Amino acid sequence: MTVQGPATLVIERHGTASLRSRAVSAGVRRLVRPGLARFAGRPFDDRALRRAALVDRLAARAGTPRRIRVEKVRFDGFGAEWVSAPGAAPPRDKAILYLHGGGWISCGLNTHRRMIASFAAASGATALSVDYRMIPAVPFEREVEDCVTAYRWLLEKRGIDPGRIVIMGDSAGGHLTFAAALRAREEGLPMPAALAALSPMLDMDLTGKLAHANMGLDPSDPGALLERLVEGFLGHLDLADPAVSPVRADLAGLPPVLLTAGSTELLYCDSELMARRLAEAGVPVTLQVWDRQLHVFQMFGPYLPESRAAIAALGAFVRDALDG
Repeated sequence: MTVQGPATLVIERHGTASLRSRAVSAGVRRLVRPGLARFAGRPFDDRALRRAALVDRLAARAGTPRRIRVEKVRFDGFGAEWVSAPGAAPPRDKAILYLHGGGWISCGLNTHRRMIASFAAASGATALSVDYRMIPAVPFEREVEDCVTAYRWLLEKRGIDPGRIVIMGDSAGGHLTFAAALRAREEGLPMPAALAALSPMLDMDLTGKLAHANMGLDPSDPGALLERLVEGFLGHLDLADPAVSPVRADLAGLPPVLLTAGSTELLYCDSELMARRLAEAGVPVTLQVWDRQLHVFQMFGPYLPESRAAIAALGAFVRDALDG
């Protein structure tokens, strides 16, 4: 169902949750939720951060999926890789700039390679996946710098027209998607063709989220973990600063935006609020609300009908932005 809001806002409601996705959510509630609670209950010291960093190294053991092509790229201080799949054009004149999620402390190229390849295949564009420096290598507020560096490289070294680039990210990477676009604007760089954010966290003030009905509905129950992240790594910052919480920024002039979120995930309210504020700023925005889907459910790829549909929709959005 599509609901038309103001001239620049479209809300698409996708339901009802499939039996398979509901079974996955039940498994997350039973198996993943206790582990997240234990992690949130421990101090975020060096040991905890080392454990978080292990996630990407463990994912590397699975190797690169068959038929996915990867080409490494080196920047000063961090890395990246081109990711393409059958159906994705080489990055001669268009690209996705992808910023992975992981709570600003975890995940990386290995954890996200398969999902990013699915976006490349669906959109026909090769993706540059950025292994930006994370906490503790850099503080929270500096993670965006590597993302902007990669965007500038696409413009100046690869010579790709900004109207042929889409910046995209999930969760913390969704935050960095907006942070990078706003920083690029501040530095005088042209805007990309579009932005796409999957289950992004955009308001670091947790008051609204912790009071939201989804606190009791999100199968992973991430409230305590978000509190610990904000307390541990953002305590020295003003959470109302637009550089910290992009939802509070001057959003006028941003390119068209696609936001996707599950209806019961805790971060849904950030997408809902950002969609409203983008529309108020005159930015064309589509908010896709997927019935009872998990945080970044696109990670399940071909295994869930909702994931397949959402990936196809993201691909169509990128195609329209780059080729329209």
